[in-house]
Amino acid sequence: MEFFTLAKERYSCRKFSDKPVEDEKLRKIIEAGRIAPTAKNAQPVKIWAIKSEDALAKVKASTPFQWMNNASAVLVVGGKSEGAFVRPSDNRNFEDVDASIVATHIMLAIHDLGLGSTWVGLFDVPKIKEFFPEMKDYDLVAIFPIGYPADDAEPTDRHSIRNGESEFVKYI
Repeated sequence: MEFFTLAKERYSCRKFSDKPVEDEKLRKIIEAGRIAPTAKNAQPVKIWAIKSEDALAKVKASTPFQWMNNASAVLVVGGKSEGAFVRPSDNRNFEDVDASIVATHIMLAIHDLGLGSTWVGLFDVPKIKEFFPEMKDYDLVAIFPIGYPADDAEPTDRHSIRNGESEFVKYI
């Protein structure tokens, strides 16, 4: 898919069909995240692929969203400050930026493969880390429930609302 078409057509899908996501597509989505650029190529990011019924139930119990129940897979993305690039002028650690770049690649790859998802940021981080101790040292930035969009899935009314160029950019 052409990039600008992909960027315009992708929307936050919150209604999934019962069709399971194929492992091949899940691997392609993960690969899109794996090859994403990171500051100084430090790659301080981890993706957790959640597929088992027990693990899916734990992730879903950590969010307030009932619509996630039909997702057949979930990806959790986190960054680790240790080993991430730190900008010398102000000691800014880029682990969250790197994790967000990886997450954006994942989000776009999901749509490109004909699947639906949304970037979930509202979740109970301590609960997730209690359920999945392997995540304890990471700053969790996103959860992506993944599935095939239901026939009646559509973007929210807010999807196409964007600031105009004059509000968004300042040419200097």
